Amino acid sequence: MQLEAKITWQQGLAFQANLDGFEFTIDAAPEVGGSNLGPQPKGLTLVSLLGCTAMDVISILGKMKVKVEKFSATAEARLAEEHPKKFLAIKVTYFFSGTELTVEPLRKAIALSEEKYCGVRATLAPTVNISHAIIVNGNRLTE
Repeated sequence: MQLEAKITWQQGLAFQANLDGFEFTIDAAPEVGGSNLGPQPKGLTLVSLLGCTAMDVISILGKMKVKVEKFSATAEARLAEEHPKKFLAIKVTYFFSGTELTVEPLRKAIALSEEKYCGVRATLAPTVNISHAIIVNGNRLTE
């Protein structure tokens, strides 16, 4: 399997990105010379991590016949102070809502994503400390 992406310089630090036929603009923040015309690359890395693990988790839970009414995930990253300002730590928080949810299938789905299926996490994990939290119906589970 091979992935391909393309970016074309527009102006300043703004680039037109093309990925799988979808076009969007990426840019830098004004304080570093950008114009804020689109998301920044490090933020897109977080979105990629979230998208990868979220798709895994929902797919696994579906196969387990677990009924999730609402689901979302967030990522918070700590970056190095000096260049290269790489990711040092990322915390993913999974939010589940549903009337018949039990904790064990949720933990299992997340573990399978983290340990086996999510290629983005597998790429980042050797150098970035990635942790997670689980919130079910507004209640934080102890991890």
